[in-house]
Amino acid sequence: MAVLVQEAASLRLDEIYRYTRDRWGAEQADRYITDLFAAFGKIEVHGVASRPIPAEFAIDGFYFRHEHHFVYWRRLSNGNIGIVTVLHERMHQMDRFRDDLPD
Repeated sequence: MAVLVQEAASLRLDEIYRYTRDRWGAEQADRYITDLFAAFGKIEVHGVASRPIPAEFAIDGFYFRHEHHFVYWRRLSNGNIGIVTVLHERMHQMDRFRDDLPD
């Protein structure tokens, strides 16, 4: 199974990288993004504790926490894993998640 980072998630990862780099340096930003991708890779083998996305989000999928971010993902029709978005813990999750949903 492949893990596919969908468009909204890719944009969020870019934002996370830039913020971390500007705040704590490129080495820390590289490490954080690498750790996030390692966590994505653990989804298939249940190496991260995922929970179902709450019903009010109106999408089938799961999420897990990675340090200060929530990773939202779902199983795609071809069996692959799609990373829908990655949101900071301080963001209003429902509003941001709806903004990031693919059409």
